[in-house]
Amino acid sequence: MATKSKDSNETGTIEKISNAIGNMMPGGRTNATELLKADHDKVRELFEKVKSSEESRHPALFERIKTELDVHTHIEETIFYPALIAGGDEELVGIVREGIEEHRQVKMFLREIQALQDDSFKFEPKLKVLMEDVEHHADEEESDMFPKVRKQFESQELESLAARMEKEKREYKKTLSASAGKRN
Repeated sequence: MATKSKDSNETGTIEKISNAIGNMMPGGRTNATELLKADHDKVRELFEKVKSSEESRHPALFERIKTELDVHTHIEETIFYPALIAGGDEELVGIVREGIEEHRQVKMFLREIQALQDDSFKFEPKLKVLMEDVEHHADEEESDMFPKVRKQFESQELESLAARMEKEKREYKKTLSASAGKRN
């Protein structure tokens, strides 16, 4: 329990510092693509920890990866993607729809991995494929989707989306924490 509290405090501190730095930047606010890129980077760091650590640490790292991906896919699917579908051109909407399907696949892997026993021989291969899929998805969003979003949406719209996404992120993390507490 003490570890979770420490991680929670660290995350809160990191978010406060990040928000303060973001507010000092020109324009003063983070936009939606920057927020999502920061999420991608956080998950990539966890993937690097998996790659550089012993397999005995992978189940705990997977739990952190799962939490990050649950929150990230939630804010994309409830706020970001609907805004892009409503205001983007046909090409962007097609990319979003592909992203939604990639999310479905990622969620399937998350459920399958979580359901495995700790000693399952399937854990490592499934984790590897999950990491490859997520890296592909993040790379595609950053190279294809985000540049189109920045061209098709005003900076104020992207800042407003980011604010809504940050708020939803905090609320959804609380929901996930409460659900985890009920299971324990």
